[in-house]
Amino acid sequence: MTEHIVTERTHEIHEHQFEDRLQQKEAATLGMWTFLATEVLFFGGLFVSYTIYRHRWPNDFRQGSLDLKWYMGGVNTAVLLVSSFTMAMAVHAASIGSNRGIIRYLVLTILIGTVFLCIKGCEYYIEYEEHLVPGLNFAEYKPRPREMSTVAREFDKFDDWFNEHVSPPRQKSDQRTPGQELFFLFYFIMTGIHATHMIIGICVMLVLIWMAKREMFSAKWHNPVENFGLYWHFVDIVWVFLFPSLYLLRNP
Repeated sequence: MTEHIVTERTHEIHEHQFEDRLQQKEAATLGMWTFLATEVLFFGGLFVSYTIYRHRWPNDFRQGSLDLKWYMGGVNTAVLLVSSFTMAMAVHAASIGSNRGIIRYLVLTILIGTVFLCIKGCEYYIEYEEHLVPGLNFAEYKPRPREMSTVAREFDKFDDWFNEHVSPPRQKSDQRTPGQELFFLFYFIMTGIHATHMIIGICVMLVLIWMAKREMFSAKWHNPVENFGLYWHFVDIVWVFLFPSLYLLRNP
């Protein structure tokens, strides 16, 4: 109880370089938005480069997209949208001074984010088994089923069944071109950087949980939780653009 009172009083006092506590909060928020602006420029450069090369080799990039497991990307999209909700609830809990609510919703967000990373790791494993990793094992021809692991083989069978009974017929070439290899280079770079941002976010959430356990947040001071919420929503928005760009643009 004493520690909580001390924390409250400490957060009512602003740092010496600010006129008041409100200005300190606005400065922190502006700093986060500035950081996110640099992230937009970073990912924007990747998206612009991807778009240029996709227009240069449209059929090769389409064939590369057909090799991806779009339904796994779709599940991951739903997973991230749920994590955005739990993150928003954590920010709400912080705004009313509920450290217990912050811990609860941040733990849920971490669990959901971990589910996303596990699904993505499974995708990477299947793509490795199908020899789709540029610079490591990219093959000019699609491997035969007996050359793949059981997991990759079962997913390959599901793809054949799905394309036959559910999705419109699409001709998928077994021969691969340098343009397809370039597509997968963009795919692994862009999704890998996104996954790295998620891992960093999970590490930050662990720190926030530690702070909440010590009741360091209150209704008057919860800038770290609020600003991190902006970061996590940004990571989710990036994936919302990655998913259709990489997985769904399959039409000739």
